[in-house]
Amino acid sequence: MTFSLLAACSSSGEKSGGKSDGKISGEITVWVHPYTGDADAEKKMWDQIVETYKEKFDVDVKIETIPWANRDQKILTALAANNGPDVFYAIPDQMPQYANEGMLMELDPYLKDNDMDDFVDTSLVATKWQGKTYGLPILQEAYTYFYNVDVIKDIGENPEKLPTTWDDFSKWAEKAKDKGYYALSYPGGGSMNGTLYPFIWQAGGEVITQDDEVKINNDAGVKAFEYINTMYEKGWIPKDSVTAMEHDALWNGGKLLAVQGSGISLTNLKKSDMDFVIAPPLKDEKQMTYGTTGMFVVPSNSDNKEAAAEFVKVVTNAENQRTFNTVTQYIPARESAKDIFDDQEHLKQLSEYTQYALPGTIHPIGRNIMPAIQAEVQTMMSGKKTPKEAADAAAEAIKTELSKQ
Repeated sequence: MTFSLLAACSSSGEKSGGKSDGKISGEITVWVHPYTGDADAEKKMWDQIVETYKEKFDVDVKIETIPWANRDQKILTALAANNGPDVFYAIPDQMPQYANEGMLMELDPYLKDNDMDDFVDTSLVATKWQGKTYGLPILQEAYTYFYNVDVIKDIGENPEKLPTTWDDFSKWAEKAKDKGYYALSYPGGGSMNGTLYPFIWQAGGEVITQDDEVKINNDAGVKAFEYINTMYEKGWIPKDSVTAMEHDALWNGGKLLAVQGSGISLTNLKKSDMDFVIAPPLKDEKQMTYGTTGMFVVPSNSDNKEAAAEFVKVVTNAENQRTFNTVTQYIPARESAKDIFDDQEHLKQLSEYTQYALPGTIHPIGRNIMPAIQAEVQTMMSGKKTPKEAADAAAEAIKTELSKQ
């Protein structure tokens, strides 16, 4: 059904649009999601953001909040029926799928007067497909390691001198094991963005390029597979890491040296008595980590393309990024807007790490290939394949998925 909807939308819409000299007027509908548990605060936030837009343009803006559940289906169905929004919020694995099928309007013709240099470089990765810009980012996250200070001290290390490289972490991991701790939570049943991919990026590799070059089994990719296998064989990560979704009980019980966390982790830690410190993302060949990007995009069949494009520019300017992220507590995608966290120690620290945060595999098949890659990592950890064999099998699975396109 997805393919038929994509085809219908692609055939009915344009792939890009240019900026006209006419007066911008009319109306637009914007689809957003609930970003917090406080609907009243979000309504006030959107009222404020819309007001800044209406100060410049005589356009009526209708904000509609749609649930996260089944968002893909709702968006695809609405666009195929030509009654969708003029602007909607998208995440990194949606954008390339939609852009590749001609469902999104290219924004580059509208961005000549937009301050693009203020955006964090990594925040723009998720907005581009094959050299064209299809969205502007409003938020980022950065995942990195949170360490239990009591465990650090028990293994004889200094919480002010945290590991920065794989070699550093390996030394700490071995000490943690000797003291009866696990070094790290590895939720092998979860997303590749939180398990394998950061190690691939840190090793200097990538999964697949936008030109369909499969790289997961090159030297860097195999090195990442090997490091995960080493962690499992040495007992640095829990025995159930092959399929586990989380290790909250181990972390809360003081049995883990570190977990991967982001801004949302701070909320949970505030409820506990744990003394923790946050480390910079690890580095092997490169210092990298995972962090999603949230963006606004314009459908190619919008009835008011210019007004929609201008709204995307306004909602993602520095002023409105401050407004949006003060309420939602995400990290602004603009450097100048990060000052909202100047008085919040941990969020300020995390905001410094978005420069290293990649949003995943930006490719139309990015979401589809994850289960096959995950299965190969799990097979390796179970001892049935070597890291090289698992990486090669993952590469073949990706090529098979590519052949379906």
